[in-house]
Amino acid sequence: MDPAPARSRPRQTGFIGSLVALASALADFFETRAALLASESKAALVQFLLAAVCLVGAVLFFAFGYIFLLATAVVAVARMANVSWLWVALAAAGLHFIIALIFLIVAGTGVKRPVFRETAAELKKDREWLKNLEANQPRT
Repeated sequence: MDPAPARSRPRQTGFIGSLVALASALADFFETRAALLASESKAALVQFLLAAVCLVGAVLFFAFGYIFLLATAVVAVARMANVSWLWVALAAAGLHFIIALIFLIVAGTGVKRPVFRETAAELKKDREWLKNLEANQPRT
């Protein structure tokens, strides 16, 4: 069986022929770039999904490790202090809530500060310049 036949078009000469050849070359160029982009984006998606799965797994195992470490510390402190482990667990939970509250307060104050101050100032200057440009242009 023959391989796929090459594209054969009757070649036109002159300016129209050159335009048709240019359009054909551009279409072939963009077609190959689109195919390359499609194959590379599939590979990038697989790589991104693999990294995301590994990140979720790492966070999950870190959380379980932290929970087991905390449980061990609660039992150890309870035995050393000769108190019920429930009181030590309650104190550990309270400590975690206090730390979480501190993080929330810090995050809340960080959000209230404006971001991109210099960029906003430059954009404001640009808008003013454009307004002045329109006002100074003579109308015909």
